[in-house]
Amino acid sequence: MEKNYDPNLVEEKWYARWEEAGCFAADPKADGEPYCIVIPPPNVTGRLHIGHALNNSIQDILIRWKRMQGFNAVWVPGTDHAGIATQSVVERELRAQGQTRRDMGREAFVKRVWEWKEEYGGTIIRQLRKMGCSCDWSRERFTMDEGLSDAVKEVFIRLYEQGLIYQGDYIINWSPALQTALSDDEVEHEEVQGKLYHLRYPVEGGEEGEHIIVATTRPETLMGDVAVAIHPKDERYKDLQHKKIILPVIGRELAVIEDDFVDPAFGTGVVKVTPAHDPNDFEMGLRHQLVPINVMNPDGTMNEEAGPYAGMDRFECRKQILKDLEAQGLLEKIEEHVHKVGHCYRSKCVIEPRLSRQWFVKMEPLARKAVQAVKDGDLNFVPERWNKVYLNWLDNIRDWCISRQLWWGHRIPIYYCDSTGEVWASRETPTQSPSGATDIRQDEDVLDTWFSSWLWPFSVHGWPEQTPSLEKWYPSSTLATAPDIIFFWVARMVMAGYAFMDDVPFKTVYLHGVVRDKEGRKQSKSLGNSIDPLHVIQEYSADALRFSLITLNATGQDVRIGENDFEMGRNYSTKIWNAARFLEMQGASTGEIDPALLSSDDRHLLLRLNQTVQLATEHLDRYRFNDYSHTLYSFIWGDYCDWYVEYAKGPLNSGDAARKAHTLAVMHHTFRTALTLLHPLMPFITEELWEAMGYRGEGAFLMKSDWPQALGEDRCRAWGLEDTILEFVDAKRDLIRAARQLRADYNLKPSQEIEYIVRPEDGGMTAALEAEIDSLNQFVRGQVRLEPSYQPQGATPGLVSKAGMVFMPADGLIDVEAELERIGKQLKEVEGHIARGHARLSNDAFVNKAPPHVVAQIQEQQDGLIEKAEKLRALLNSLSGSKA
Repeated sequence: MEKNYDPNLVEEKWYARWEEAGCFAADPKADGEPYCIVIPPPNVTGRLHIGHALNNSIQDILIRWKRMQGFNAVWVPGTDHAGIATQSVVERELRAQGQTRRDMGREAFVKRVWEWKEEYGGTIIRQLRKMGCSCDWSRERFTMDEGLSDAVKEVFIRLYEQGLIYQGDYIINWSPALQTALSDDEVEHEEVQGKLYHLRYPVEGGEEGEHIIVATTRPETLMGDVAVAIHPKDERYKDLQHKKIILPVIGRELAVIEDDFVDPAFGTGVVKVTPAHDPNDFEMGLRHQLVPINVMNPDGTMNEEAGPYAGMDRFECRKQILKDLEAQGLLEKIEEHVHKVGHCYRSKCVIEPRLSRQWFVKMEPLARKAVQAVKDGDLNFVPERWNKVYLNWLDNIRDWCISRQLWWGHRIPIYYCDSTGEVWASRETPTQSPSGATDIRQDEDVLDTWFSSWLWPFSVHGWPEQTPSLEKWYPSSTLATAPDIIFFWVARMVMAGYAFMDDVPFKTVYLHGVVRDKEGRKQSKSLGNSIDPLHVIQEYSADALRFSLITLNATGQDVRIGENDFEMGRNYSTKIWNAARFLEMQGASTGEIDPALLSSDDRHLLLRLNQTVQLATEHLDRYRFNDYSHTLYSFIWGDYCDWYVEYAKGPLNSGDAARKAHTLAVMHHTFRTALTLLHPLMPFITEELWEAMGYRGEGAFLMKSDWPQALGEDRCRAWGLEDTILEFVDAKRDLIRAARQLRADYNLKPSQEIEYIVRPEDGGMTAALEAEIDSLNQFVRGQVRLEPSYQPQGATPGLVSKAGMVFMPADGLIDVEAELERIGKQLKEVEGHIARGHARLSNDAFVNKAPPHVVAQIQEQQDGLIEKAEKLRALLNSLSGSKA
């Protein structure tokens, strides 16, 4: 083995070998209980970001673990055509060349997007390979490939024929930047500091100067007003019902209507009714048979209905109309007003509620079984709190706007005949209408990207064909994703699963947290705080990336991480590599473990190994990935590397061949099992060491090996693996820690020979420690003397351990007077810091004005200083000859 681990060479080598050997491929005809994960398909435009890295690390842990458990496990990969995002990328390229998509025409533009996809669309797939993702790449799908396109068309037509897809004029979310409709779930509502404008609307036929005050946040829509509304029981305006209101600027007459929707406490209790530009006003308009007036173009500029403001941008119109109202004495006042404003999730522009003719899916009938799935326990969320969020959304579900005014995507399979007025859906491209007319045309819009994604769990297996893969792996087992798409995607997949497969699409949904920076901010390019996973892989390794993300990922909680945190994963790899090199240099294991030859340290290690096997399996079963990682880290770094390897140097260098051989048998058994347990998390270094240590032999790759099983009670009893051995060895190690602490407290060099006196806690401990005296001497790098009745005299510092008191007679070891002076000076300095900290924390002016985290930090420092002072006083007392 090389002295230093080179992950770049190792990771590239092993991924190629796994692929060449077909290690990721799954066969629906093979034996084994089915286990399936379908990847949340990343956008074809995407590059791997840190959220992808966390999500796919989790999926790869699950799929590798299940393969090792003997399941017929498949991980189906693929990408999403990402209608808006992909079209935007190609349109930017065209604009740089002085072209638009309309210059090219639809067919040529779509061809251009396909060409872009073929050239650049595989980037994120290559990056997933760099991470070690063990997807079955022979099954890779794309949401616009031929098979999935057939599935999309089939679903649309079935829903259309069932009356669940309809077309209608409704207020939709409109993105002026992208010039397309968006579903409710594609709108991000942000709280903004806006303004509430109080406008005067003149009353016709009233007294001179009579007017009403109308409050609005969007005065640019004023020209679309068709009425004003009051609450039926608002006594303030009972005389207004039989009057006409004059619309400012253009002088149009407005009716006064009464509607329960109006909140008398908001603003003045009078609201402008603009049915073409507000969803609530639209509903009011339907109730009162009002004719909507649309005053905006698709790009957010004002149209001819806006009168003098035609051609202006909507926000420029707002400024100008306010100036005009003020000049006419019709601007009452402007108030600061905090409210939520919808923004496009892609372009970030302010959404414009707009009356438009769109296609919708009726969701309430589809949602019923999706609700029942959670209530009946057929579908489970981890963490469980997401059950409530999911159910609440479904209980309040609205119809889904599925049409998009784009060219890239699944074109809606609806056809029109202008001469006959026929409208029909077709699976094939027709040449004539049902009545035989030939002047036919297809709907111009495409379907929402999520309309293909909601079919993903069964469309990837070849539906609507009844394929062996569909039969074997539907429903899939686990979906791992982020909670931000629980409505976009998760809930809709459940609805589609029941509608077209009559079953849930997956049994468990694991929702992990968001990856944030150390300050808790979401990572983004705009903030300059995003971590590039590929840079982490290059700098630290893919295993380090995976290990650090998983270790810091408490179940369902957000992950706070900085680039330095990946050093933890690199250091762990180095520790494991060095442990392997040490073991390799000692030689291979040639024998079996003999219970009669097991020392207490052997038994302790084997018992801790057995516990680790049990815990690792249990944590993965419960989706507690960070607990799984911590359990292995604690065992490999702590129990094996820090303690057992140190202990093993005694028997390995004792000259006793039989004792050495047996110690090697224990070490190889333990290290081999540990590599197997660690493989799903850190696949590259474990596979490399599996071969380097000779564990592979003529057998399979580590990733194809069996997952370890915990020992049964009979084997544990035969090997003497009982809780009492844990208690004793833990007590012995606590004694060793105390001895090492005494050495460190008085700045004694590691090479300096020291005699320690131990007063065991009882006779049983005395006998047990007597049998371990050689091991104890090795660990403390000195001599341990057991004296059950020892009473210290003079300068004899001591510490309490679980095994008893540990003393270190200072005579001849240290210059007591010089040490007293050194510690006293250090104590005086610490007490000065404590006094200054106390003064700051006692100052109410400072505590009240300082940021809470600063006060907390000072208090934490103060607690540490007080603890340090107490320890220094104890050291002074020990050296002053106080009795123990």
